[in-house]
Amino acid sequence: MTERRTVVVTGAGRGLGLATARRAGADGFRIVVAELREEWGEKAVAALRSESVDAEFVRCDVGDPASVAEMAARVGESAGGRLYGLVNNAGLADAVGGKNFHEIDIEDWDRIMRVNARGPWLVAKALLPQIVANGSGRIVNLVSDSALYGSPRLAHYIASKGALTALTKSMAREVGDLGVTVNAVAPGLTESESSVRIPAERHELYRLNRAISRPQQPDDLTGLIAFLLSEESRYLTGQTVAVNGGFTMH
Repeated sequence: MTERRTVVVTGAGRGLGLATARRAGADGFRIVVAELREEWGEKAVAALRSESVDAEFVRCDVGDPASVAEMAARVGESAGGRLYGLVNNAGLADAVGGKNFHEIDIEDWDRIMRVNARGPWLVAKALLPQIVANGSGRIVNLVSDSALYGSPRLAHYIASKGALTALTKSMAREVGDLGVTVNAVAPGLTESESSVRIPAERHELYRLNRAISRPQQPDDLTGLIAFLLSEESRYLTGQTVAVNGGFTMH
């Protein structure tokens, strides 16, 4: 049985997910890289292990209930009753924009909602019993500042992230007295593999309207996520924090 507390990071094969896994591993957590693409997951775990992080890869399609259930069973076996945290990072963001809301196909709408809104709910639902059994824990949902800003030609993506933002509040109220906190982080446009197909004009919109004009990097977010996973955040729950260099302010 492992002595290290385990944190599951979905979509941790690259980008912000991998950066989050790396930071949590550096903070002493055992990491489960829950990733759909096996080549990305295996490569991420190899990189983490080269940095002395205790990590394993478990394939997971967050949009498939059977795959999520299988992942949860695997985590239950390997975590040894020490599942502490979940970072719901997996989502569809590559080239999802471009159409006005009245031009979006029903199939495309459902595809985005299935992964970005239903997926985090499925994963949290499957893993919550293990987190509660640990005695306390943390859930961090990755949403998007586009749902706060109301970016055009992204209606299905914004709806999915807005749904997860609202779900975060409801989840937090339901599990607070079980020793579990639930918070959301809303990144701005972050430079990573998933942002290369975002139109140049959207990058320029962020550059011109951020208080901090330099491009946002994954490591600009990992400190906050690390705090939300820590004991220091034990009385903070149900909140959504935008990290976008001041693109949106509340």
